[in-house]
Amino acid sequence: MNISTSIRKLTYVFVILFVGLSGGLVYWQVVNADNVTSTIHNPRRCLAENNPVRGRIFDRNGVLLAESVPAPASMGCSGGYIRKYTEPSLANIIGYYVPGYSMFDGIEKQYNDVLSGKTGSSALTNEVNKILHKSAVGNDIYLTIDSRIQRLAVQEFNDYHPTTDPFYFQSFITPTEQAYTSDRGSMVISNPHTGEILAMVSSPGYDPNKMVQTLSAGDLSYYNSLIANPANPLLDRPLTETTTPGSTFKTVTLMGALDSGATTLDTRWDRKAAAGPLYYDGSQIIGDNLGIDQGFTRYFPINTEYAYANSDNIVFAQIGVKMGQQTWLDYARKLYIDQQVPFDLPVKTSNVQTTDGTPLSTLQLASNAFGQGVDNITPFQMSLVDNTVANNGVLMRPMLVSKITDNSKNVLTSSSPQQLNTVVSSDTAYKVRQAMDAVATCGSAWHLDDNFGYNYSIAGKTGTGEIGGGQHAQGWMITQAPFTLNDPNQMPAVTITAVRENGGEGAYAIGPAIWKTYNDIFSKGYVKANFPTPRNPNTWCQPNNLWQQRLAN
Repeated sequence: MNISTSIRKLTYVFVILFVGLSGGLVYWQVVNADNVTSTIHNPRRCLAENNPVRGRIFDRNGVLLAESVPAPASMGCSGGYIRKYTEPSLANIIGYYVPGYSMFDGIEKQYNDVLSGKTGSSALTNEVNKILHKSAVGNDIYLTIDSRIQRLAVQEFNDYHPTTDPFYFQSFITPTEQAYTSDRGSMVISNPHTGEILAMVSSPGYDPNKMVQTLSAGDLSYYNSLIANPANPLLDRPLTETTTPGSTFKTVTLMGALDSGATTLDTRWDRKAAAGPLYYDGSQIIGDNLGIDQGFTRYFPINTEYAYANSDNIVFAQIGVKMGQQTWLDYARKLYIDQQVPFDLPVKTSNVQTTDGTPLSTLQLASNAFGQGVDNITPFQMSLVDNTVANNGVLMRPMLVSKITDNSKNVLTSSSPQQLNTVVSSDTAYKVRQAMDAVATCGSAWHLDDNFGYNYSIAGKTGTGEIGGGQHAQGWMITQAPFTLNDPNQMPAVTITAVRENGGEGAYAIGPAIWKTYNDIFSKGYVKANFPTPRNPNTWCQPNNLWQQRLAN
């Protein structure tokens, strides 16, 4: 036998075996790798799921909010990683991540492919790492959140003690009727000119680190306790809790009515027009809120600005009906009500129409116009209303993710401010700001300035959302600061929208937390702004027909 022929045949055999072995390796380690990894019989499953070095999450100032750290031995896995969160109050925004569980939410879920390195410039590198059994490396995300403001907002929201705080025992408050103990609610703080979300509180919340530690050990007790909690701490309240907005929604009606010419701030309302009785479809509209019997409003006519400052339902029901259903709905839709809000996280759609699609009755339109009726609105949606007024009538796209980088800080994508709609004219927006200032300086919220300071010229609108069923009302406010009366083009730098669920009247249930948060933000210099000289309500309100009588403290 020719030895050369034998060597050639043997070489062919080795080549065929090598190709077959290589093909098998490619099939099992690449083509079918995920199926092999996921099988419960694979003892390396835990290692593989925990092995990727998930991307980090930072705030707007580069403060670390989330990172992957080596998993403890108690997990029963070696060489893996778990998530660590430095600002637990952001759990509703960031969510949590535990390999093997699909219950995580927030940025961790919405940007899972980015954080895991499945997309972006690291995707190809991570495929190679996967073959070589090296750890995949994810991309980093920078949020618009300012963690300093977030901590302040959480602190002030939780500092609420209506049964013991001296503020609630002044002559103008009846604690058992106007403010009720509640730790449930939301707060959204924004830059209205860019749409950036600076802070977002969802209360009560949960501890994402405890969630990671317990689930990683296969312990569902903490998760199950949160599910069983009737306060629902896993709910992202600002984005997904819809409820009656109360009189804050008069701001939507006022915007549309001023812009369409249905009313002016100086339109006069005699006693019957302002106080009723007023009926639509056989039902009486309740709530003149003018304090006629108490002597607060003694002289008529009043104007629309006075009616807004003192939250008169009777006047705003008539304004809504005068606008007409289609015009009123058109302005609501410009604000992205009854449609999906574009955002970096899912937002539940707010609605002001009937669930069965039938047209609003006259009674429903009138009630919607002052924030009752069939209005069903998220706090996030009301923050867009607030932002539009503060930004001279232009609604900006709300923004939470500012940029995405690789782990070497090379920018992969970045976000920039984007206009969604011009809702009303700049002149209309300024007049609405003027009316909101009348609320805070002279109207239903004047006690807040009086107790927590005038320095930052806060404008706002109170709301008391009646939800029936024997439950206490939802206490709402939308606010912006600083407000400048003499320069329509100097717009407020910050907006705060907040609600305390079942807290009672908005000025008392959530107002103090908002005023103290503004004081913190501005006094610490976290947001820079030009502050006008504070106006004294004692010398301003009565000469401008914005109050008629004021009780002494």
